[in-house]
Amino acid sequence: MTDIIISEYIDPAGLAGLKGFDIHYDQDLWQKPDELAALMPGVPGMIVRNQTQVRGAVLEAADQLKCVGRLGVGLDNIDTDACAARDIAVFPATGANSDSVAELAIGGLFVLLRNAYHETENVISGGWPRMQMMGREVMGKKLGIVGFGAIGRALAWRANGLGMEVLAWDPYIDQSSPLWDKHRVTGMDNLESLIIRSDAISIHVPLNDETRDMFDAERLNMMKPDAVLLNLARGGIVNEADLVAVLRAQKLAGAFLDSFDIEPLTADNIFKDVPNLLLTPHVGARTEEADHRVCTMIADAVATCLKDTT
Repeated sequence: MTDIIISEYIDPAGLAGLKGFDIHYDQDLWQKPDELAALMPGVPGMIVRNQTQVRGAVLEAADQLKCVGRLGVGLDNIDTDACAARDIAVFPATGANSDSVAELAIGGLFVLLRNAYHETENVISGGWPRMQMMGREVMGKKLGIVGFGAIGRALAWRANGLGMEVLAWDPYIDQSSPLWDKHRVTGMDNLESLIIRSDAISIHVPLNDETRDMFDAERLNMMKPDAVLLNLARGGIVNEADLVAVLRAQKLAGAFLDSFDIEPLTADNIFKDVPNLLLTPHVGARTEEADHRVCTMIADAVATCLKDTT
């Protein structure tokens, strides 16, 4: 009898941590939901990334499921309410990939503000747009961090080291919390104040009913026209059509998106020929170091759960 179904890629070190369990591992199983649902009866453990939809028929078929390990931190692909109602433990890899996401955010910030990193082919071809490539320094700028969990704190540490002034807003952290001083951050009492004051804004909140379209036309137009926006969290938090509109109207200096409403992008996506836009394919946590930490953490959590419940 299968103990654990793994429906997406897991690092070999993670698999090694599951020695002694009967594993059904198919990294493409997430693309076969009917087959996945048929495999679920009697299985107590499951490990997924962000593609497997742990809901509907899959969850209904999981009559013996005790725990779901998430190789990452976002839980929007898991019906957490249904899991809670059935006492199914859900384990995200909180903190394991924070440094990797924070590093990518800093990299995107440099690219957007310096405005010089897209000229390789031009220079190779003999172009010399030196006088047009006037950039800006990161040092001294105000960075607004939306969501001050593990990733937001990792980003604040790096931004402080670069000489930035860091503002942060998180509705779940009280204004009197010592966390703000500990991380050398000014805690803002509302999102709008952060938006108005920031030279750059980096989003690090989960996608839910409260955060969907959090950055719509109204809030995007509150930003300074020379500010930049980074979303390395989830697609849907930034309204993509509204962002494209403000970038085309030159009401915003630039944006960096690592996540999208639909992934991968469709052939008719709205981002073609949009100025000052940097896109990456949801790679914030994709480093060798982070993947190793994530996979070993979740393998250990699922193994411990199954040992404790048998």
